[in-house]
Amino acid sequence: MFSKNILDIIKAGETSRVQFKRELDNQDKLAAEMIAFSNAKGGVILFGVEDKTAEICGLNYDAVQKTSNAISTIANELVKPQIFITTEVVDIETKNENKLLLIVSIEEGVAKPYKDKNGTIWTKQGADKRKVTDNTEILRLFQQGGNLFADEMEVAGTTIDDIDERLFADYFKKEFKRTYTEKNLTYEEALKAKRILRNGKITLAGLLFFGKEPQSIKPAFTVKTVSFFGNEASGLQYRNKPEDLKGSIPEIFKQSMNFLTSNLRHLQQGQGFNSTGILEISPIVLEELLQNAMIHRDYLKNAPVRIFIFDNRLEIISPGKLPNSLTVEEIKYGNPVIRNNQIVAFGIHTLPFSGLGTGIKRALELQPNIELINDTEGEQFIVKIYREPHH
Repeated sequence: MFSKNILDIIKAGETSRVQFKRELDNQDKLAAEMIAFSNAKGGVILFGVEDKTAEICGLNYDAVQKTSNAISTIANELVKPQIFITTEVVDIETKNENKLLLIVSIEEGVAKPYKDKNGTIWTKQGADKRKVTDNTEILRLFQQGGNLFADEMEVAGTTIDDIDERLFADYFKKEFKRTYTEKNLTYEEALKAKRILRNGKITLAGLLFFGKEPQSIKPAFTVKTVSFFGNEASGLQYRNKPEDLKGSIPEIFKQSMNFLTSNLRHLQQGQGFNSTGILEISPIVLEELLQNAMIHRDYLKNAPVRIFIFDNRLEIISPGKLPNSLTVEEIKYGNPVIRNNQIVAFGIHTLPFSGLGTGIKRALELQPNIELINDTEGEQFIVKIYREPHH
């Protein structure tokens, strides 16, 4: 970092990515700060800056060396699993006097959740830190660290009787070109082989693709559709009654496509008078975006996918921000991070889904006016397509 950048950072004050410390006075508290950064989006700690006033007090050479060594020990011994940090010493000129600052950079961790020596998990809350105690939030940290996949978790209270045997048998034959009996498997053995049945319970992916009534067990995992008059979701006038679409993921996908093709406009572009118009948004684009919302959403969030049609736009809102450090720019160029491995595997054989992570890229090529929003505060991913004015 250049000294000018450091001065700008100090002037802006503490944030969720920046902390000030006059000196290292408590190793356990510093470990908690470093854990909080690792479990969130990373950040920097500036030693030699008063945290309450942002006054640059600086460190002498011996303090820099002592602090730097202590921080390395904390990162290795007081944080579990250990984290990797970088340090940098910056010479700042203030009021014709030079002062040394020690800059400690902590990256967002790849092995979340990180804990202190007592097993406490910390994360950022604005400029402060807080303990993580909510089970769902802890599970999400495991998910971000690649240690847990929500779609492979067993669903409490389910049994083999909750699976529609016909749906599964059709799927199995489609994938393997042979029935499970032709492969010398019993029904139960085939379910276990496809990771649908584990410890006598159905996995979430198995329930959502092959369950008899998935929403009787997981009622939030629907697609909610609404077509509004006007351009505000707060409006009370609808073109169609709000509806929760239910069934397996392939069934909901078909219902959702029917809703979209029925409620978007069909435009005449030189076709014969009696011919069906061309849908205002390419059906291929709709398929790609809808599949993306249903397959890559965060299934640790107990909420539906929402499809809203307004006079001026279409919105598809899926629960969960982009996983890990994935950015909107990266997904535009076909760089996927798979959150739901098993759902992706089932989707390849039951949906018009390539599984190659190129859906967004392909949709943008066909429909350049797509706006992609990674809402990190609301923890949702929003796709907007603006519609041409209707004359």
